[in-house]
Parts: sequence; C-alpha cells; structure tokens
Amino acid sequence: MRSENGYALAVRRMTEPESVFGQLKNNRGFRRFLLRGMDKVTLEVGWLSLAHNLLKQAATNRKQKLASLQ
Repeated sequence: MRSENGYALAVRRMTEPESVFGQLKNNRGFRRFLLRGMDKVTLEVGWLSLAHNLLKQAATNRKQKLASLQ
C-alpha cells in the first residue's frame, strides 16, 4: 500500500468487482439468491458470472464485427 505499485493494485481491487455487481443488480435485475446453502449459492454465483461473461463477450464480438464491416 505504501509503494506506487501497491497503491495501484489496491485501487484496481476496489473498483473491478464493483462494476460487475452493479451491472448484475441494475441491468440484470439480480437482487437476491434463489437457492439456500453455500454450495447452491456458489453454483448460482457461477451461473451469474458465466452469463455476465458470455454477454460481455457477445458485445465485444458484435463491436468487432461492426468495425470490420466499415
């Protein structure tokens, strides 16, 4: 934390997950877990993460395809 590199890493850790959780809550409407128990919640988080990453990849592919057409 005292070095410039340590501070940069700490800042990255604070900001990266926040955008994902914000998108899950606001854009996807996810407010609470549907299942109970640590194993089931872990599975549900995995599905949410997978869906988020697939949608993000699809948007990137769409942008690249549109850029290549122009």
